Parts: sequence; structure tokens; C-alpha cells
Amino acid sequence: MSTKKKVLVGMSGGVDSSTAAAILKDRGYDVYGATLKLWDSPVDSCNRHTRTCCSLEDVEDARASAFKLGIPFYVLNMKDQFKEKVVDYFVESYLKGETPNPCIACNKYMKFHGMLIKALSFEMDYIATGHYARVVYDKQKGRYLLKKAVDLSKDQSYVLYMLNQHQLEHLLLPLGDYLKTEIRKIAEEKGLINARKPDSQDICFVQNGNYVDFIKQYKDIEIPEGTFIDKEGNVIGKNKGMIHYTIGQRKGLGMSFPEPRYVIDKDGGKNTVTLGTREEAMVTGLIAREMNYILCDKPEKEMKVLVRTRYSQKESPAKVIPMEDNQARIVFDEPQPFVAPGQSVVMYQEDCVVGGGIIQSSIRE
Repeated sequence: MSTKKKVLVGMSGGVDSSTAAAILKDRGYDVYGATLKLWDSPVDSCNRHTRTCCSLEDVEDARASAFKLGIPFYVLNMKDQFKEKVVDYFVESYLKGETPNPCIACNKYMKFHGMLIKALSFEMDYIATGHYARVVYDKQKGRYLLKKAVDLSKDQSYVLYMLNQHQLEHLLLPLGDYLKTEIRKIAEEKGLINARKPDSQDICFVQNGNYVDFIKQYKDIEIPEGTFIDKEGNVIGKNKGMIHYTIGQRKGLGMSFPEPRYVIDKDGGKNTVTLGTREEAMVTGLIAREMNYILCDKPEKEMKVLVRTRYSQKESPAKVIPMEDNQARIVFDEPQPFVAPGQSVVMYQEDCVVGGGIIQSSIRE
């Protein structure tokens, strides 16, 4: 009877997840590959230039990589869950005036909840993905910690802040100790078909990045015109409809001003878009919902942290003040611009993820 630990590797068809499977096999794990079937992409989107995941081509690339590595391969149908937890959430959040991150919702509900349930039902020990981050068990704390990747230019700890202790206990992230260049080299040495495949960047269910057209088709609605207002609420022009704009946007407003104006707020109920200067965009803090803590249990008092309110943003010093109903108040040491409700705020101490949540609202004081 085999004593090897079994691991189900989520294989998206990209180089990272395929190489993760190769590394784990070399480390002596009993490796199984799985692609999550989440969304039916249009046939004409399945080409070598597509930079999303979930296409038919991606499934075939994952299957080819598994065959090359000599590991079993499964396709797990999670389309119903994906529609409810990711697509519906994405659409409703946009219509409310938020800027959601569907990839974080997909990680939370599909990869690290749905796939783990499947793996444990198959009597496997772990799941694994091609994310660049590290899971470490801290004996002193008696907790699993999530840390940044060695390759900080590829670090993806921001999109994994929602992981709980049970999930971290059963999660392997083999790429966290490697540079991206090393991963491509390993893939080439293994003869993987996707060794030079570009990284996926776009939302898998939104073709060509046009989320407004997607929402209109998905909901079978027209988007009515709205109004631009200034910070005092004065109407200064018409907009194409609130969902056409994102916090921080400067170009494509269809209006000109003596000095640069940015989108600094949106109101889905009133269909208004607030324009202002960069100075007017500054906020002193935010309220976050759906808070999840990794470094510790919910803190009993305020805590000094470094925070990011967007994936590619530089970290800023702040303090987090826990609140009731799984919320938190985060106060920046220095005011920050373009904080968008619907995005995630993620907190760090050094290279450890403290936790994070969904931005509910900005605080201007």
C-alpha cells in the first residue's frame, strides 16, 4: 500500500500550475491533476492569443501537461457554483457601484473551497495551485501562516488573504520558493507544452475585457445615462452610465477641465459619478466587511499593519480596528487616493499576511 501523500493540483493550462504539478511529483507526492470547468467560453475566443483562463484550449493544455508528467487528470464541473458565487456577484457588485475582484471570489469559493472538498472526498491529503506565495506552519503560534513569495515581482499573497486554517493545513504552494524565470526553465526541461505560454490576465468570462457589454447581455438590460457631479453634489455633466467608470479613472470621461479630474466616487442607486482632483480623491481610511484573519484570531484591539487596497499597489502603514459583524475600520497613517469599494484591502506585517476583507466604504475626515 502506497504511503505517498496524495495531492490534487488545480491545473489551469498555464505554465505555473503545470510546473507546480511537476515539482510536487519530483518531491515524491502522488500527484493528480484537475481542471475546474467553470465557464463556457465562446468558440472564437479559444486561440493562442487569448489571455484568460477556462477556455477549451486551456483544458487541453492542462490535459497535455498531465499526460507528459504521467499523472491522472480530471475535469471537475463547477459551472453552477461559479455562476452563483463569482459571475452573479461580479455583476451585482458593479451595478451597485462597486469594483469587484472576481478572481478573489473564484479563489475563495472554487479553488480553495470547492476543490478542497472534492480532494478530501477522494481521500487526498492536499490540494495545490500555481500561486506565488508560501504556506508555513508556525509552531510557536500553533497556526499556519501565509507569506509572500520569494519572487516579490510575482507575489500573489494579496489574492489569497481569505484562506482559513483548515484550508492552509491542506494546501501546498510549491512555487513560492522559486523565481518565475526558474519556473519557465523547469517547464522547458520537462518538455511541457505551455513552457512559454503567456500568463492569463483578463477575466475569464468577459471577452476582450469589455465588462459593460457582458453585464448588458448577462442581465438583458440597457444602461441608462447618468450624471457627473462634483464633490459638493453639483451636476457638471452627463455620463454614459455609472458602470462605465472606475475609481481613479482620468481618461475617457468625455469632459475637459483646467486641471486633471478623476473618478473619485460612484453611486449605483443614483447613477452618479463624482469627479474631483487628486487631492479630493484622498481618503483617511476605510470600512471593510467579510474580514478574515490569518496571522492571528480576530484581534481584540487595534493593530499596526501595512495595507494594500489594490493588487499592484505599494503597501502603506495603517492601523486596523476590529468591529462587530466581521467588519474592521482601517485608518491610514497618511491619506491615500482612489480607494474603491468592492476591491480587497489586505494587511501585512513584514512578509506575513495578517488578513483582509472587502472594502465597504471610504472614510474622509
